[in-house]
Amino acid sequence: MADVGCGRGHAVNLMAQAFPASRFTGYDFSVTAIEAARAEAAALGLANATFQVRDVTHLDTDRGFDLVTAFDAIHDQARPATVLANIHDALRPGGTFLMVDIQASSRLEQNLDLPWAGYLYAVSTYHCMSVSLGLGGDGLGTAWEVETAAAMLADAGFRDVEQKQVDADPFNAYFVARR
Repeated sequence: MADVGCGRGHAVNLMAQAFPASRFTGYDFSVTAIEAARAEAAALGLANATFQVRDVTHLDTDRGFDLVTAFDAIHDQARPATVLANIHDALRPGGTFLMVDIQASSRLEQNLDLPWAGYLYAVSTYHCMSVSLGLGGDGLGTAWEVETAAAMLADAGFRDVEQKQVDADPFNAYFVARR
């Protein structure tokens, strides 16, 4: 299992702790975050969790994973289409990708009733899009939406893409896609 954009690795470490017979890898381009992830894994005594500093636009793992996850990370990538294609290629045939990302629509009028719509547009404009553009990336625009996410997953080669809702988390959309 791999987690793309793992940050400080807490999700990876929780899964590694829960499933000690499985192997887990976290990727992030932040040296500071990976150091924290490794420290937490060591403190928990986890031998099945590893962390690598890596820009996932250069993910060169080929069909080695049964599961790849990305928690609120794809929309911030400088080149999200490249990252999604790399994730697709990193999965074994029949492998699963779980992508958790922003729950918003590409149609502004459908976001008007979201209590956090103003926050989404502000954060997206001042952080998400700016980070992508600052890295020479695509800058997906304000409030990356589920319609674009679904289309990009299909373009990357994923099949059986399902969008799920989690009642306890109305802020995010959960996409389950298969290679």
